[in-house]
Amino acid sequence: MERLLKLLEQNGRLSAEDLAAMLDRTPAEVARQMDEAQRLGYIRGWRALVDWDKTEVNHVEAVIELRVSPKKNRGFDEIASTIAAFDEVKTLLLMSGGYDLQLVIAGKSFQEIALFVAKRLSPLDDVLSTATHFVLRTYKKEGQVFVGEEPDERECTTL
Repeated sequence: MERLLKLLEQNGRLSAEDLAAMLDRTPAEVARQMDEAQRLGYIRGWRALVDWDKTEVNHVEAVIELRVSPKKNRGFDEIASTIAAFDEVKTLLLMSGGYDLQLVIAGKSFQEIALFVAKRLSPLDDVLSTATHFVLRTYKKEGQVFVGEEPDERECTTL
């Protein structure tokens, strides 16, 4: 199962036939394993990795560090459930180190993200502090390199 999951993680568009050939199994066996992996929650979804910088869509991402006050008997789970329910939150991780939770959020503008932090996230009772870091450029994401040969017009060049 582990090898199948690693192959799917690298390329979720591989067919059962291609995977079967790579794993020396039948397509039916691979399809059964894929169904079981989804049923057990090993596979959480199938999605495309989009390079938004190449589109004409307004898309801004930010990484937000949160320090929170965990509940006595529930730890971080209660505040994490509340934050995870926000549509803007794409990723939510419990961290060790200088802060407790890390969020990756997306919006259409810097202002939209700033308003989300100021009006929806910061006012939560258990949130002690936030630190917002805006993503300026994506070089690599989910194992895929995003930077090609084309020059960035914002970068300085020597004449």
